[in-house]
Amino acid sequence: MYPNPTEVARAAARLFVDYAWQSISRYGQFFVALSGGNTPRMTYEFLASAEFRGQVDWAKVHVFWSDERAVPPDHPDSNYGMARRALLLHVPIPPGNVHRMEAEKANLGRAAHEYEEVLRKYLELDDRGFPRFHLILLGMGADGHTASIFPGTRVTRQTSRWVTTPMVVKLNARRMTLTMPVLDAALRVVFLVVGREKAETLRAVLEGKADPPYPAQQVQPRDNGVKLFLVDEAAAALLESGPSQPGDSPREKPAGTIRAKPGRSK
Repeated sequence: MYPNPTEVARAAARLFVDYAWQSISRYGQFFVALSGGNTPRMTYEFLASAEFRGQVDWAKVHVFWSDERAVPPDHPDSNYGMARRALLLHVPIPPGNVHRMEAEKANLGRAAHEYEEVLRKYLELDDRGFPRFHLILLGMGADGHTASIFPGTRVTRQTSRWVTTPMVVKLNARRMTLTMPVLDAALRVVFLVVGREKAETLRAVLEGKADPPYPAQQVQPRDNGVKLFLVDEAAAALLESGPSQPGDSPREKPAGTIRAKPGRSK
């Protein structure tokens, strides 16, 4: 675990750099799905800083999004707009490597279908026919939602859809989101979770105490995929089990573990 949200964001930036190099070395490109939220924003700001910017071969990075609000790209609530301001304007990524969800379109269902076609154009498929991201960054709300899959949303692994447009009842609004099978197909899924208001939910997600399970709990990468939680001390306050030990490799961790900050494990 990490002492505060800033250190969680810095750790996420380091993982982004590591995973980018691993993927580019092996596959020639790095396909990543970004998320919205304050901690991801800080992560993107770190990646855009002099400390990290030069460590990524941005010409070989393709960025997508895990979900998007039904707003124009220049709207303050746009996940794409946030990432553009925090990261994309400050790094030499080719414009053609940026693939946003066009969720502002009047026909949101058609826009979701069009985004599936974008994914189909660039990503390889796993053995179940779903696109396989090299990394998906996700947050977790205090209600346990992730991407735009909220508690009460019909979550099914039987769907053949890659992108869907659920109605978020609590917000009385539709959003666009990757489906659970796509999240499960990723090579690596990294959750960024900070704040005391998320401690009870995080405990339920990591220790299996939610019934029905929270959406964040239901994300289970297949085929040796990795699921990591980067959390701060406030979010981890109620966990019964301590974080994993320093020196553990993220590639070796089973789903549901926390990557410890070296020297800070309890």
